[in-house]
Amino acid sequence: MTQRNAISDLSEVEASLELERLAIELSKANSAYHTHDAPEISDSEYDALKKRNLAIEAKYPHLKRKDSPSEQVGSAPAAGFSKITHAQRMMSLSNAFDDNDVRDFDKSIRKYLNAEESLEYTAEPKIDGLSLSLRYENGHLIHAATRGDGEIGENVTENAKTISDIPHHLQNAPEVLEVRGEVYMSHADFAALNERQLENGLKAFSNPRNAAAGSLRQLDASITRARPLKFFAYAWGVLSAPLAQTQMKSIESLNHLGFSINPLTKSFDELEALLEHYRYIESQRATLGYDIDGVVYKVNDLSLQHRLGFRSTTPRWAIAHKFSAEKAWTRLEGIDIQVGRTGALSPVARLRPVTVGGVVVSNATLHNEDYIKGLDSKGETIRAGKDIRVGDWVEVYRAGDVIPKISDVDLTKRSEQALEYVFPDACPECGSLAVREKGDAVHRCVGGVACPAQAVERLKHFVSRGAFDIEGLGAKQVEQFWKDGWISQPADIFDLKNNYRTGLQQLKNKEGWGEKSADKLFDAIDRKRDITLAKLIFALGIRHVGENSAQLLAMNYLSWSKFESAMRNAHIGEGRQWEELCAIDGIGQVLAGSLVASFQSEYEFEAIQRLVAHLTIEDAQHLKIDSPVAGKTVVFTGTLEKVTRAEAKVRAESLGAKVSGSVSKKTDLLVAGPGAGSKMKKATELGIEILDEDGWLALIKDL
Repeated sequence: MTQRNAISDLSEVEASLELERLAIELSKANSAYHTHDAPEISDSEYDALKKRNLAIEAKYPHLKRKDSPSEQVGSAPAAGFSKITHAQRMMSLSNAFDDNDVRDFDKSIRKYLNAEESLEYTAEPKIDGLSLSLRYENGHLIHAATRGDGEIGENVTENAKTISDIPHHLQNAPEVLEVRGEVYMSHADFAALNERQLENGLKAFSNPRNAAAGSLRQLDASITRARPLKFFAYAWGVLSAPLAQTQMKSIESLNHLGFSINPLTKSFDELEALLEHYRYIESQRATLGYDIDGVVYKVNDLSLQHRLGFRSTTPRWAIAHKFSAEKAWTRLEGIDIQVGRTGALSPVARLRPVTVGGVVVSNATLHNEDYIKGLDSKGETIRAGKDIRVGDWVEVYRAGDVIPKISDVDLTKRSEQALEYVFPDACPECGSLAVREKGDAVHRCVGGVACPAQAVERLKHFVSRGAFDIEGLGAKQVEQFWKDGWISQPADIFDLKNNYRTGLQQLKNKEGWGEKSADKLFDAIDRKRDITLAKLIFALGIRHVGENSAQLLAMNYLSWSKFESAMRNAHIGEGRQWEELCAIDGIGQVLAGSLVASFQSEYEFEAIQRLVAHLTIEDAQHLKIDSPVAGKTVVFTGTLEKVTRAEAKVRAESLGAKVSGSVSKKTDLLVAGPGAGSKMKKATELGIEILDEDGWLALIKDL
């Protein structure tokens, strides 16, 4: 596999391009795995791609694609089966790769719920098979469907009826019961099946998961009947009546109804006991007789599961703890520095190629100066006495990320001539000073647009998918046009046709370009002269302003004229415009300062004005949601006792409200808990409606 840049090294344009690549690769992998039952990459490699995609989206949420793999579950159902729409979406799981990830998961749950005491969780082996949903009505099996893309699956009812672990009729079951679980094949049955395949001159299956999936998804049910498939039930979808009050009791209820459940499924009220069970299951992995690739943890209390709810494709109340990453030792042959759009200098380890988890690795992320020294983001030691030096033998690991990392250094093999790495104080691209500001882990080039690396990266960002997304004008074309002197600022892109027509005639003599392709590019540029306010704000490439924050700004200012005026008239640290900007929930003072500074830099503002002169900017529109708080500005203050502030904010925004951090004349509603102080006083003075927590919950009840 081609080695990719570390996420910390990616500029926003590079991140956008990487998300595009990952979307394509993961879609292909999903299709091979879920639709054709012939995976082309390993599970660990798939997990690595998926985690890399999630990590980039976490760093650059504004770059998230409409076809993001994080919004997809499985793949489209195959053409040979009729389709079934799941009454309740079949979700996937987020992943943990070490004990600390699990502890962080537990902390996030308790923080969201404002629960200081420990919580009870269930732990169950994560079966490596094919997900299946079974719908029963009045005790009769109505249909069986594969996961598909999470929304729509394949109708495999007749095939599912041939599996001995799947009952056709249930006694004393809820009127409507959707049972979910995993179809799998044991190691012994897999070996026997492959032996028969070879005896009959047929191709052997590569692993039990493929064999199970391929067997279940036969158009001829008689073939499925001849295959030794099994089924573990572990969850449910639509229910007309609850099975029990906890996850564990509900699973036991499924067992009483006649379904096989995994005997290693247990519940624990201590986190360390949960992790100990993980280690026990891992130790038994080779002798279980079927494939597993981790352990799934779920909050046991179903009422808490309901409060925690779901993200776009994963539940907040569950996580899959995957088995350990693979590691390997190799020699560090050099450290390279890459410069991003915001001037960040990112170190990359150049390694003697080594195979880690079936992938040849030649680079690894070094993050920043502290990481090289063996310090974490808080300046605390993570590799005691083990800084990283050129020539060292280092341990490389891949824990669910395509970009490898260095976990250890072998000091016994360190040469006496190995020198401590000195981070550069000058930009390798332009020679400008590279400074590290207080509180920042990263060194940054101060050259700004005078630095060729930054200038080009800003232009690449401008044409990226989350910004103007100009067809035919990608990163490579931008770089070439910049080198040829045709573009130096975004506005130059819209002047290309008129100002550089003669120069662009030269494109006809370059590979892949001609009169038609040049005209096609000009047409694509012209189509982007109409742009939404949010996309324009994001496209400007101002430091700290991502796609999500650009959307927040657009929804608050609504028009370019109001936004521009507010930014030009704001004074950092004081004044009405500054206070209104910082009051937007999700817009901190650092981002606000970067935004105002950009608009008050005469050079940058002149470039913005040149650009805007070419554009028609579409005003933002409030979301139209039918709720009593839709379109209103809500402020939460004091201590909320029944829900956390995070839970209340998410709920308010889901109902179409804007959540602000301060009270002003624009505030419509103040929700005040115990300890409310100056905000409540100001709201009273302004005559703003005030509700306590119970009043707020009553207002949004049943919505």
